[in-house]
Amino acid sequence: MGNAQDKPPGSGGGGAARTGAGKPRTPGAPERERGPVNGTPGENRTAAGGEREPQGRPAVDTSYLDAPAGALPPHLGRLKNQGNHLFKQGQFAEAVEKYSQAIDGCAEAGIDSPEDLCILYSNRAACYLKDGNSSDCIQDCTKALELQPFSLKPLLRRAMAYESLERYRKAYADYKTVLQIDTGVQAAHDSIHRITKMLIEQDGPAWRENLPEIPAVPLSVQQQHRAKPVSVEQAQARAARATQDEARRIEARFTLLKQEGNSLVKQGLFQEALKKYSECLDLKHDECAVYTNRAICLLKLNRFEEAKQDCDSALQLEPDNKKAFYRRALAFKGLQDYLSASSDLQEVLQLDPKVREAEQELEEVTGLLRQSLLDDGAHTARV
Repeated sequence: MGNAQDKPPGSGGGGAARTGAGKPRTPGAPERERGPVNGTPGENRTAAGGEREPQGRPAVDTSYLDAPAGALPPHLGRLKNQGNHLFKQGQFAEAVEKYSQAIDGCAEAGIDSPEDLCILYSNRAACYLKDGNSSDCIQDCTKALELQPFSLKPLLRRAMAYESLERYRKAYADYKTVLQIDTGVQAAHDSIHRITKMLIEQDGPAWRENLPEIPAVPLSVQQQHRAKPVSVEQAQARAARATQDEARRIEARFTLLKQEGNSLVKQGLFQEALKKYSECLDLKHDECAVYTNRAICLLKLNRFEEAKQDCDSALQLEPDNKKAFYRRALAFKGLQDYLSASSDLQEVLQLDPKVREAEQELEEVTGLLRQSLLDDGAHTARV
């Protein structure tokens, strides 16, 4: 029945008028049918003047009216199902009337079924929420929770209504209660994050002290909720939530390891920093900066071939990364490949002519290259 995770509508005010168990009917207003003869309101009525409407129209599917409706007797179950159908059609005021008639009918028939009444109040609350009537939504959700404490949908709808009325502390408490029951409700996670920021701005560091008491959900309620069949939509939402949580966990771990590696480099502890950067790359293998950072450690440890390989990886990710070119030049220098070192240093200076270190290294590498060529020539002459 509806989507329990809709975002809060605008702040509540009017909305649909109650009937029966709610507000009294407006005097003089035409009374609606107590229930459809066959199908939705207006169906199979006679037209004005007593003549029947033209035949030959496509038949309307009314099979939904006889869908299972808990322990409600058939005539009340049909009202509930009609309310559900109207809700899905976006006819919220009309759905309110059907739910109200069903609630009244339960009282008249002496039906005492907390679960069914809880659903009727919760469904009517969803209509009020959609219509922006947050005050009546809160009232119906509270009645539903008196009948079935810790029922998920009334808790979530009341939280949304509180949030729309800017009653953030009460909304926070309800959202937190929802997450005790089901940690996979994404709307509750999103709202908690949003409301926390607002409360910190409003109340400062001591914002938690002003919150209402958040009830502890009994373990039996949590287990009962987990035992309920999971819909495809719920399974998809939980899977998406699990994926997001894992991504956040990896990102937090990656950031911490990178910061630790940077700190160790500053202390000159290159072997220890090397391990931290390697752990980073185990988590995320496409981070250019980690390759260039690990290359520094490898250069300091005279592991020039490995440093060159890390710079190659960095340049595959960012072909114009001057740090990767510069550090690969140092690796080539360590490997005594002065020609390749000279080429990389020239690349650095083309990307940024102001890199003084590259100019100095290029002068030195050019001298080493010249000397190596002279040495090779002398050796050839001797042979």
